[in-house]
Amino acid sequence: MYSAIQSYLDQLDLNSIPSERRAALDQLTGYIQEKIEKQEPVRLTFICTHNSRRSHLGQVWAQVAAVHYDVPDVSTFSGGTETTTCNPRTIAAFKRAGMEVAQTTEGDNPVYHLAYDEALPPVVAFSKVYDQEPNPTTGFAAIMTCSHAEENCPFIPGAERRLSITYTDPKEADDTPAEAATYDERCRQIATEMMYVFAGVKK
Repeated sequence: MYSAIQSYLDQLDLNSIPSERRAALDQLTGYIQEKIEKQEPVRLTFICTHNSRRSHLGQVWAQVAAVHYDVPDVSTFSGGTETTTCNPRTIAAFKRAGMEVAQTTEGDNPVYHLAYDEALPPVVAFSKVYDQEPNPTTGFAAIMTCSHAEENCPFIPGAERRLSITYTDPKEADDTPAEAATYDERCRQIATEMMYVFAGVKK
């Protein structure tokens, strides 16, 4: 793993997570544990309305956490109830956290490659609907990261488990002096919680 990412992870305080948050996170740990004990692949799809901010943060940090804790056969995905773009502010937060970012296409919905380990393929980030390729359509857990998607998308076809782990949208700080700090705070929160989830998995 890149030293900048490892340093970022080392600074996260898993004990800072409130007990009411841990209850939802423990359900995700339990799902992952069940799949491992059945020797089945772990597929996690993080879903919010626009697949622009929180769902990407969840996808990327869950993948990093799985690698950090050597939890096998984990694939993470993200999607929305509609397609927009992976917000550049989200990408900037990943860069500040130590990710090596390459934009591989142009246009309204560019594709980004987010690298965190020299020996592993990068996470590919772009906005998509939750059931659009390369996302799985069966045998996955749907993690709802925003209350709007949770309320307006009550059924996710193909999901064998649906979990509500919602976050405040950093969009509220867009174009304000607090923008970078707000995105960094949400990035750090999600990274911390995904590390907590995978730290609890017994291999």
